[in-house]
Amino acid sequence: MKEDYYWYWVNNIAGISNMKLRTLFNAFDTPEQIYKASDKLLNSVSGIKEKDVSAIIESRNNEYIYRGYNDLERMKIKFTYPGKNDYPEQLMNIYDYPYILYYKGRLPQANVPAIAIVGARNCTEYGRTIADMLAKCFADMGIQVISGMALGIDAAAQRGAVNKGGYSLAVLGCGVDVCYPRSNIDLYTQLQNAGGIMSEYPPGTPPRAGQFPMRNRIISGIADALIVVEARQKSGSLITADQALEQNRDVYVVPGRIGDSLSEGCLKLIKEGAQMITSPMDVCATESINRYLNKNIKQCDFPNDLNDAGIFEGNLKKSGLASPKNMVYSQINLFPVSLETIVNNSRISLVEAEGILLELELDGLIEEVSKNYYIRKHI
Repeated sequence: MKEDYYWYWVNNIAGISNMKLRTLFNAFDTPEQIYKASDKLLNSVSGIKEKDVSAIIESRNNEYIYRGYNDLERMKIKFTYPGKNDYPEQLMNIYDYPYILYYKGRLPQANVPAIAIVGARNCTEYGRTIADMLAKCFADMGIQVISGMALGIDAAAQRGAVNKGGYSLAVLGCGVDVCYPRSNIDLYTQLQNAGGIMSEYPPGTPPRAGQFPMRNRIISGIADALIVVEARQKSGSLITADQALEQNRDVYVVPGRIGDSLSEGCLKLIKEGAQMITSPMDVCATESINRYLNKNIKQCDFPNDLNDAGIFEGNLKKSGLASPKNMVYSQINLFPVSLETIVNNSRISLVEAEGILLELELDGLIEEVSKNYYIRKHI
């Protein structure tokens, strides 16, 4: 307990960043040594300024820190740190690893591979569906899913994993007791029970823009591989991909359409050498995942290739539909398709097409996402 408190204390000193902690740990072996160090010894540490020394000294009698430490148990929040047996080993191999991790729920299993799935907040239905399907398949395979609980791709992947009975961890850019975005409160609750929620920021820390790029290094660092589903030219997903590459992690990209802004980041990564993923089994190119699956052979009902799923072409045999209903349904995929396009391509009358589209909606097979634009609800 004493060691736990020293770690909590050193990570909650005002003005002492992760970088300054690294400087301190280059001079001292443990937080307890820092706590007990003399003013003179602290001042002798290169890179530690006089104001930092003052902050360290003042914090030793800071009732706020002690009270916060005692409140963790009441809030059902745990924490871990380098050297503790539950600290994720993967993170020890990255630059700027966090010196404390607060969490709710469970941490990832060390002997089970994990895949991070990230992408655009304002994603397409196509991207959301692919993220969901990949995560469900990984759950079937026993692979853990890591993401940031953001709107769009992140949330779709994590919901897919937990809904399939798998494990998923959300790494937040705020305190673990803060649900952000608030609209994901259902997922936040699910993850506490069926997975985990993690942050390097103390409880109560509000979401701030600068904190999210920092948390991205943890998302990629704790995973064996990263999958980018949809991403713009300048996005947090590309930052995460860059960090993954720096951490020597494999990066996979779901290919998108040329000219689509949500595909620009993905196509850029592919041009730079990232691996395309068209099947969940493509992640077997990552050695640690391949080894795990060879020892734990699991089946997945995800199609062998995304094209086989009827994403780009109608999978008419699976639908069991008859012409001309067949002809209309075959024109609709996970990208919005206009009524005009459906009529022109299926070569049936407008009135007949409208009737069939209504029938398909009632069957729950398609959805009108905006006036006269339709998408497929199932692959």
